[in-house]
Amino acid sequence: MTQIHKRFEDSQVKDLISRYLRKEIGRSYVQEILGIKRRRFFALVKKFREDAKKFSIRYSRETINRKISPDIEKNILKELEIDKKLIEDRDVPLKCYNYSYVRDRLDGKYKQIVSVPTIISRAKKNGYYLGKITKKGSHDREVLTNYTGELIQHDSSHHKWSPYATEKWYLITSLDDFSRYIFYAVLVKRETSWTHIQALESVILKYGFPFSFYTDSHSIFRFVQGRDSFWRNHYKVTDEADPQWRQILVECNIKPINALSPQAKGKIERPYRWLQDRLVRTCAREDVTDIKHAQLILNSIIRKYNFQWVHSTTKEIPHIRLKRALKENSLFREFKLPAPFVSTKDIFCLRVKRTIDAYRRVSLNNLLFNVKNAIPSEPAVLRIYPLNKNVSEVRFWCKDKLIDVQRAKNSDLRINFF
Repeated sequence: MTQIHKRFEDSQVKDLISRYLRKEIGRSYVQEILGIKRRRFFALVKKFREDAKKFSIRYSRETINRKISPDIEKNILKELEIDKKLIEDRDVPLKCYNYSYVRDRLDGKYKQIVSVPTIISRAKKNGYYLGKITKKGSHDREVLTNYTGELIQHDSSHHKWSPYATEKWYLITSLDDFSRYIFYAVLVKRETSWTHIQALESVILKYGFPFSFYTDSHSIFRFVQGRDSFWRNHYKVTDEADPQWRQILVECNIKPINALSPQAKGKIERPYRWLQDRLVRTCAREDVTDIKHAQLILNSIIRKYNFQWVHSTTKEIPHIRLKRALKENSLFREFKLPAPFVSTKDIFCLRVKRTIDAYRRVSLNNLLFNVKNAIPSEPAVLRIYPLNKNVSEVRFWCKDKLIDVQRAKNSDLRINFF
């Protein structure tokens, strides 16, 4: 319903109130005619009694021009100029201005409180404004899962996160669909199966086994015949040759789900854009050249995202939503080593199948291992767990038994872990 001053004249309202005061018409009828509540009605009656001649339901808006100090004006334009240079840099993944970030930047660094509309007005006035980008497609911004741990979104993004860096880095992230809490966010120079396995290990050991992991169809997560030519076997079709990632999920009874397009992964793509935006802008302002420095900035942003900021979809802080869900509605299962394994190194590792030769030896990339308690001609599974960048632990399994444990240099194993 429109406002009262748009539907009635002063004389009409004055007449109704006068009749009410003379007890010619009841209050409920006046309220219904005017379309107002009890509180508003008595406010009008009070105003009429104070001065009936000057009584009016009209009001005028006063435009208040709040001037900001020259220092604030200077800092706004300074931050907008930095954003402009980043947007113009084709190597940096930014396409638009972020006025909310500028506001937070002014508050955090300069201790200056400025509203976003004020920043936008200065941006338009000084040429730091771009029209809204028309999106090709849209996604439903709603929570489709009912439990925390029901669906863990996992992905990586490859960008030049700082304009002063000499190379691009990968950002690997795991996010809970229900709470929108980011469990894992790490920058790495190279994307390998092991870097993603580390994310799995971090999430599972802390929270337990989730119901499912949701990824794209990258070769690290899924074998697709005709695409993954290095692994192609004419006797294998799509999903019959399990990558390392998938083997871990199967052993832990976690359901692997693969998205068939980037659009299908809308929920994880939005946090990536949010993280990407904040991370790039902050790295640029702090002249970041090293991945360790960038990781510290990323950690700070993740803490704010998880513990301070209200998520636009759930309308809750992710940590609070997760904490409540873990008690009330969770599909996380307590972590216990699946039989017959004896260590987490047997699960979160790289697997290689070999056959023990007649001399009780196993060969891996021309590196020979003399295996204790080995049975000739029997198949063995080498579970390789890197202890650091130089040395790995090789655990030999045969007939569901751990028969030997040895160490080897990563350079001799010829396996790229990092």
